[in-house]
Amino acid sequence: MDRPEAPFADIVTFADGLSRRADAELGDFGELEALALLEYGETILCTWLEAHETVPTENKSEGFRLLALHKQAARGNPSFNACRETCRELVYHYNLIVLEPNDVDRGQRIRMAAMILKHLALFVGGKLEESGLGDFCCSSRPIRQAELLDPRQNV
Repeated sequence: MDRPEAPFADIVTFADGLSRRADAELGDFGELEALALLEYGETILCTWLEAHETVPTENKSEGFRLLALHKQAARGNPSFNACRETCRELVYHYNLIVLEPNDVDRGQRIRMAAMILKHLALFVGGKLEESGLGDFCCSSRPIRQAELLDPRQNV
């Protein structure tokens, strides 16, 4: 799978497309699609690391590069830990899809993984805009603060 040029917008569009499909449509999705979701998650974290002039690791943590990339990104940036569980949930859903190929809930699991991927893209994209994002859970308050101060910006 090619990494997108504008990763966050493309990934959110990809994830939205999957999350809007019916379970029956997603039931035939398998290991390749689950792997694509993980690779997009890696793309998100690689983009973060590269934006901070860090070479993304090729190492794995607990068998997954996504988790190793998260550890690398969180080093020296405690607020980045806010997306640790999001990365772990993406890995969890990948495992459910791949290890239980005949599960009747496969479509639901693909859709959930897509929503988790979208959350990761929005969080990390938001942190690129506002470094304080995540200091208080996943609150987007710092990004929206200007809108709160000047409601005319919402027009």
